[in-house]
Amino acid sequence: MKRLLLPLLFAALTFSTASAATNRPNFIILISDDVSHDDLGCYGSLSARTPAIDSLAASGLRFNQAYLLASSCSPSRSSIISGRYPHNLGQAAELHRPISGHLPSIAGLLRDAGYHTALAGKNHLSWTPVPEGTTKPTPAFVKIYDAKVDGNSGGHGNWIKALEECPSGSPFFLWLAALDAHRSWDGDEEWDAARFGPKHDPATVILPPALADTPATRADFASYLNEITRFDHFVGRVVEWLKQKGQFENTYVFVLADNGRSFPRAKTRLHDDGMKTHLIVNGPGMTAKGRASDSLVSVIDIAPTVAEFAGIKKSATFQGRSLAGVLKDPAATVRPLAFSEHNWHDYEAHGRAVRDGRFLFIRNFRPKLAWQGPADSVRSPSHQALRKARAESQTLPPIQQDVFLAPRPEAELYDTRADPHQISNLAGKPEFAAIEKRLSAALERWMDQTGDSVPDQISPDMFNRETGAPLPGRRADTYLAPAGASRGADRINADGL
Repeated sequence: MKRLLLPLLFAALTFSTASAATNRPNFIILISDDVSHDDLGCYGSLSARTPAIDSLAASGLRFNQAYLLASSCSPSRSSIISGRYPHNLGQAAELHRPISGHLPSIAGLLRDAGYHTALAGKNHLSWTPVPEGTTKPTPAFVKIYDAKVDGNSGGHGNWIKALEECPSGSPFFLWLAALDAHRSWDGDEEWDAARFGPKHDPATVILPPALADTPATRADFASYLNEITRFDHFVGRVVEWLKQKGQFENTYVFVLADNGRSFPRAKTRLHDDGMKTHLIVNGPGMTAKGRASDSLVSVIDIAPTVAEFAGIKKSATFQGRSLAGVLKDPAATVRPLAFSEHNWHDYEAHGRAVRDGRFLFIRNFRPKLAWQGPADSVRSPSHQALRKARAESQTLPPIQQDVFLAPRPEAELYDTRADPHQISNLAGKPEFAAIEKRLSAALERWMDQTGDSVPDQISPDMFNRETGAPLPGRRADTYLAPAGASRGADRINADGL
């Protein structure tokens, strides 16, 4: 009898283990490129058409207070996948530079746990080599798909292929990264009205207050919205595929952006138009579906959240906190503060910011320089329209004047509830002195505990600040040591809270 029972018992245990592995949740990160938080319908935009994302938000959880680590493409993406602050990534604190090779990614840790991992779309992630004889973490992705296909330059042409090629019986983690809505716009030329609907009408779009209302700016902004609608269409196709294959109920879907829109006073800025992101989560472990959360969260929290839901140990290198509690109770508190950085991105810069859910405090360590935005924004019709308006008028609204302001204040404080566009600087006002002191001290403590630093010399400007044209003799590979390098910040794991 024992001889009969033992094989049966072993078979039952084997089936149970295989079933548990098969039932582990899947994860999909759907990340747009250069899209501000309020340019989606579910976040209040009266111009953008985003029905697929709006539907996902209606059945999931929409975060109203989600913030990026950097409003800069590769530092932001590197922080999300590694769960670390930009200055704790090594060279990757600055644009186009690699993560320190000893740092693991959430994707690599999932691979170690038996997950299939793949990237389809924009790949702005890289790691430095590790010293010979050193064991490096598991690379992030089993497979990387091309960003562009014939007829689709938006980065989403291989998303469905990546889904279809996931091995049967294995859970998966997919990083689906659009090139929408990064300049220069190509969505207009590839527009398919049958799939995307009509193009946005420049005459009816609602412009952000930092932009000059001109025909050229309206056309520029309408093209940007077209790219968002194209991104939305392919988000919808991913969700449709998951539902058709019976995978939707077992898949966590995250929708977010890497940084704000590539327009004046947005991308690379520490203010909300640059650093606040839409964040929508839908998945099986959630009880708070169809709701919104005002809890303060950071995208640094995504990696530990995925680790918890996948049932794997959180890496000691992760500096974020799991969002699992908020996904069950939207009123739950995850963190008291959220921190952000502005390092070199086309231009010399060094700024830091801290938010407490209402007030935003900014410290500028290069106050003599303007925060005009990245080179692609400076070259845009919208920025050039502001330059023309500045030349022709002495009465630009303060929010538009701020695009060119130099020198800038060393300290800025804003009540984001009363002043959502951060126009009125409260720093130095006696009635807000206690708040400024508290947030300034919190920022200094975070910088100290996480090994942040302010280099004496920062990588120089690569482009003209007025025209965005490349500066002669400046090589794109001429970088100086980034923030945190002098203190070995890529070996420091403290969260600074």
